[in-house]
Amino acid sequence: MAFLSSRRRRARLVLALDDPALDRLLKALLATTRTGTIATTDLCSAQISRLMDEETDDWDRHTQRMSVLAHCLSETHVPRAWTAREPGNARARVLHAWSLLVRARAQRSLADGNTIAQNCFRAAELAPQDPTPWVVLLGLARLERRGQPEAFGIWNEVLARDRWNREAYLGMLRYLGPDEMGSRIQVLDFVDAVRARAPENAPCTATELTAQVLQYHSVLALGGVEALMARNHWTHVEAAQVLDRAAHTWARPGFLHHAAALADLNLLAYALIAAERRHDARPVFEAIGGQVVSWPWSVGGEPVAEYEKARSRTTIGG
Repeated sequence: MAFLSSRRRRARLVLALDDPALDRLLKALLATTRTGTIATTDLCSAQISRLMDEETDDWDRHTQRMSVLAHCLSETHVPRAWTAREPGNARARVLHAWSLLVRARAQRSLADGNTIAQNCFRAAELAPQDPTPWVVLLGLARLERRGQPEAFGIWNEVLARDRWNREAYLGMLRYLGPDEMGSRIQVLDFVDAVRARAPENAPCTATELTAQVLQYHSVLALGGVEALMARNHWTHVEAAQVLDRAAHTWARPGFLHHAAALADLNLLAYALIAAERRHDARPVFEAIGGQVVSWPWSVGGEPVAEYEKARSRTTIGG
């Protein structure tokens, strides 16, 4: 993993994680969209296509890159205009659909559900092996609060193309939670099934820890005495065992090698600090090297400031 380093670095928010090619693309897209010229969309789409052409069949990295691009371009005209210019381009259609989904989540209002679905189904026809149209359809099913048979059907379409797709597993985890269309019991059953079947370093490895962090956040959200005692969540046997497994393996050089590994290490560092396991958190912070992702740090405030505050605590006690 390129980001592993023992040097203490100044913390910064990273959208591209440890993907230098994607980072260069995001900077190029920002510079291009600022020009305001009539050729902006053509240039942006060419820059995106050039990067995507390098991936071959690495669906894990492809999904991660599509997710980042959709979030970064959701407030621009680029995805829609690219699709209009190249209606037979599956990547353009997925990016358009995903950017609309990101916008709908941010606005908490779904005005383009049909457009999202149509783009995804057409993209699936154009690129049958690509899991990302189905990843976006799963996100749409969550937003529309579709029933579980339909959601699981879409989820299985993703898995048929990319068995351990991180985005799909984390999406289903939230869908099965009490805040969406499931319950705490269904979350536990889902997590048990993932732990029993998935390799320890699969791209979806953070599903179990994410479930624990979401449960911890649900206690914090109660406020009052419950929030003050939320740290006790990590003393429960199940939560402590999840942290043990991750803390003992994830920060090892080369153990995690999926595209969003850096995001998972941020999650682990956050959980270890919440559990007051500062000694265990130190090597994780070293592995992160100051490269911060928004969630879960944003739950407590500004992500970089929260990260720095947490990292400083690892120098105090054990």
